[in-house]
Amino acid sequence: MREALPSGTVIDCYTIIKLIGSGGFSLIYLAEDEDTQDRVIIKEYLPKKLATRSKDSLRVSVISEEQRNAMNNGRKLFYQEAKTLASLKHPNIVNVRNFFLCNDTAYMVMDYENGKNLGHYIKRRKGGLSTTFIKTVFPPILDALSLIHSKGQLHLDIKPYNIHLRSGGDPLLLDFGAAHHFAISRKRQSSQVVTPGFSPVEQYYASGYIGPWSDVYSIGATLRACLDGKSPQSAVERHAKDILQPAAVAFKKRYPMYLLEVVDWAMEIDPTLRPQNAGDMLQALITETGYQRSCNEDSSLDRFLRSKDARS
Repeated sequence: MREALPSGTVIDCYTIIKLIGSGGFSLIYLAEDEDTQDRVIIKEYLPKKLATRSKDSLRVSVISEEQRNAMNNGRKLFYQEAKTLASLKHPNIVNVRNFFLCNDTAYMVMDYENGKNLGHYIKRRKGGLSTTFIKTVFPPILDALSLIHSKGQLHLDIKPYNIHLRSGGDPLLLDFGAAHHFAISRKRQSSQVVTPGFSPVEQYYASGYIGPWSDVYSIGATLRACLDGKSPQSAVERHAKDILQPAAVAFKKRYPMYLLEVVDWAMEIDPTLRPQNAGDMLQALITETGYQRSCNEDSSLDRFLRSKDARS
């Protein structure tokens, strides 16, 4: 068990109000800035498999000496995440106000925003979200991703639970814990965090060639969840046997074709067949042109229709 910081604890210039969330690598608190009296969100690096905190101390300690290197490396990556986020100023990217080291761990301080989580919203509504809602939420997220990609960065953990909805559906992209620079060559890359249903196939393997197209897949899968109300079939399962019916077939009576084509295009298993960056997907979405295929391109919709004909 990880002991959270008690209410009333002061770290740097912030007073902890209460614990509001937790993940495998961090605890998340609602707090108050003593200087401005603003409410803020504080993310504390405290990986449950590596570290702990006793009830009578604020300091974080490793579970065993064998875990010290992993703890130190993880803290370094957490601090790099904070630096990355602090450099990305965009109205639809969570704003990092501060980051610092304390209690033998690291902290990230972010703006507090009222609203709801897209993942919870999809689950409550069971999918079927309107075209108007989708066109309110996803263009700003794609614009934010375009900025991230232009800085040589990848998010690599886009999913409904990492999108926050403010008043009017104004979205905010959260959690850059997996973010890092993308490679410029097909060299072996470090293993990645994966979320079944939302991570592309190349993200499952250390040798996978990840890039902006990888975030595009995750956006497409998140968009698909808005229609379907559930996580899509995982990319690694689709690579072995694709049973995911194209959106252009499954939802053709409920949504405009250009929107469904964008979803299917973004969710191509082959990375080279997807939009190669967020800007390409954004353009197809806002111009309502969908996927304009050339005669020699073979989409997932084409392949599905051929297999359907063969079975009949």
